[in-house]
Amino acid sequence: MRHLGGFILLVFLISCNSDSTNRNPYLQEVSFRFDVNLSLPLYSGLNNIGNPVYIGANGLGTRGAFVMRAGLSGSQFVAFEASCPNHTPNSCSTMTIDGQNVVCGCEGFTYNLFTGQQLDRPDDGKRYYDLLFYRATESGNVVTISN
Repeated sequence: MRHLGGFILLVFLISCNSDSTNRNPYLQEVSFRFDVNLSLPLYSGLNNIGNPVYIGANGLGTRGAFVMRAGLSGSQFVAFEASCPNHTPNSCSTMTIDGQNVVCGCEGFTYNLFTGQQLDRPDDGKRYYDLLFYRATESGNVVTISN
């Protein structure tokens, strides 16, 4: 019985991951909390399902965030980093909205705002990253975006 306990402890120790790298090597993991008041005219687009809004406020991610009301009932919100996830932030890396997608001005890569997935991933053997996801929770008339 004593050996079984030691074996179980060994399995737990081996299975622990001490990898402290970023989810994406190009974008830093910044810690923030930002409240979006849905009553403000600036964010009125978020009252409709599938209508993304770019919020470029200081202290919100690296280059701001794209926020959108999603889900079949419209009770969910999604938020993604506005800087292109496939290179370091630079003068052309803040993406622009194109319907329910966003487009990187550097390479022209397109990402879906419902899933965060890159839609036109090249088949060149290189690793490409999807949009960096942020937590978005609604409480009353305020959506809190955080990492």
